[in-house]
Amino acid sequence: MFIDSHCHLDKVDLTPYNGDFEAMLQAAHERGVSRMLCVSIDLDQFERMYGLVSGRDPVDLSVGVHPLHAHELKESALVTAEHLVALAKRPEIVALGETGLDYYYQSETVDVQKAAFIAHLQASCETRLPVIVHTRDARKDTLDIIREHGDPAVGGVLHCFTESWEMAEQALDMGYYISFSGIVTFHNAEALRNVVKRVPIERVLIETDAPYLAPVPFRGKKNEPQYVPEVAKMIADLKGLSQKDVACLTAENYRRLFYRR
Repeated sequence: MFIDSHCHLDKVDLTPYNGDFEAMLQAAHERGVSRMLCVSIDLDQFERMYGLVSGRDPVDLSVGVHPLHAHELKESALVTAEHLVALAKRPEIVALGETGLDYYYQSETVDVQKAAFIAHLQASCETRLPVIVHTRDARKDTLDIIREHGDPAVGGVLHCFTESWEMAEQALDMGYYISFSGIVTFHNAEALRNVVKRVPIERVLIETDAPYLAPVPFRGKKNEPQYVPEVAKMIADLKGLSQKDVACLTAENYRRLFYRR
């Protein structure tokens, strides 16, 4: 059974299901998706997300602030390790993030992004929860901050990976997993597919990042967890494995990373 290791269930378009959240989850289940990790991007909306998905058995949760949202917080609500640790005590929380660095859109907020990223890593060291990392156009700084402030015994995942093999290799050396999304199915993603071939399957996760980045043949539609088998199929083709093998191996990886506490 497939595990969607990164999605934003509170943002998935429920129009095809007449607003029925459970029907969306059932559609995923019918395509073999046994579990999903609903990822937090904004502490201001965390309680709303938590209220929507907590208690739904196939769903795990994270808590954190996306780097593109870190600057939106009021000074009194800036991300601190203490606040993250307090929120992470809830039993459904299996990870911190997503956090990280994104210089593509907001390079002018570097200092705020770095501070928030460090706070997540500090909270990870205390809670022993892995960190979900978003990185774009910030390879060196991302790796340097993980190396300085993270704990390789806890590790984390570089999600929706689109960077180089060199970055992946350094992250693997620091105990991180690499997660691939529907981007790996895109026609212009040959360089990324070459990275997939080199990442050991025991360190690979699969995700949709729903409602974004729907895989081929659903590209252009709103994404949702039921499409994660397409990501697994592409990885299976690249690795010379069956789709079932990829489903089982990545599910085992997911449990090894997120259920170690």
